[in-house]
Amino acid sequence: MQKVEEIFWLRAYGCIAVFLFHLLDRVNNYVDNLVTDFMRIPLVLGTPIFLFIAVFVFAVRYDKAVPEGFLAQRVKYVMLPYFVYGFIYSTAQWVTAWAEGEPVNFWANALHYFVYAGWHGYFLIIAMQFYVGYWLFTRWRLWRLNPVPWFWLACLISMSYWGTAYWLGVDPPGYLLWIAPLGWLYLFFLALVLVRYYPLAPQGVKAQRPKWMKYLAHPACLGVFMVGICLATLAGLPEFTSKEVWVIPFFVLFTLCATRQLKGYVAPNWVRQINVYSFNIYLAHPMFFIVTDLLIAPLALPISLYALILAVVSMVGCILLSNVVNMSRVGAMMFGKQLHVALR
Repeated sequence: MQKVEEIFWLRAYGCIAVFLFHLLDRVNNYVDNLVTDFMRIPLVLGTPIFLFIAVFVFAVRYDKAVPEGFLAQRVKYVMLPYFVYGFIYSTAQWVTAWAEGEPVNFWANALHYFVYAGWHGYFLIIAMQFYVGYWLFTRWRLWRLNPVPWFWLACLISMSYWGTAYWLGVDPPGYLLWIAPLGWLYLFFLALVLVRYYPLAPQGVKAQRPKWMKYLAHPACLGVFMVGICLATLAGLPEFTSKEVWVIPFFVLFTLCATRQLKGYVAPNWVRQINVYSFNIYLAHPMFFIVTDLLIAPLALPISLYALILAVVSMVGCILLSNVVNMSRVGAMMFGKQLHVALR
């Protein structure tokens, strides 16, 4: 498969965005102001980028048919880490609760993590649904249909889902609201639309992109939207998570613009290295945040130094863990497999 350089850039950005978003959660325990709000705006795209890439890569690689064992392979390398890390995080929370004199039932706590997906690994549940969706897409030969109308419908469905859920105050246990596929449909069909008009897809040279894609891909459209979000932030209006109505048009404009602007730019080795470790960083970084925070929080460091130490130690820890667990196939399956990315 021809390597799509834009995906290297997007995956690196998504990895850094998720890492920094959760780092800000730690920083916000000590300082929470307008500056940190503005910093969150570009970081809300992290999780959607990973989900978008999950479909885009397979659509480019497999096109109209996936190989035998496609779903079994995804279960092995996606759902096994979900349970392994879910056990680590749920057990850590259970121990912490007992140490703080607020004991919780071990099995009830595990149920919250595993069944209700009440931790950041909820992303894996959504990704698995996308893998099943793409398997059905090829099995039912839905590639015969034009994905563009379905993309616009998916945007309306996803925006309506998040808007209605928050308006009605829907609050199921854990992250059940977040893992429902309705809120992420737009990512699935956006990936199919972009692959349809991507010149390196398996079918060969693509038709010219529709005019609406060319217009929306212009940096001015993204710039105007970001100005609007900044003004809304000054008014204290938006919530800063990837599960908000305004994130959907933001992500669409960002992705169209990024894939257009990054076209032809070969990803340097530092971007490719982030890609190699991206899955492990996504899964493991909160674990290192917690451990590092316990060690340095009592030192009463300046907030900037605190954040720097937290970031460096956690990033290095994730990379070291990744290298250790990927020394064996079993370790890679349990703790996250490194991507095979050729360095230049």
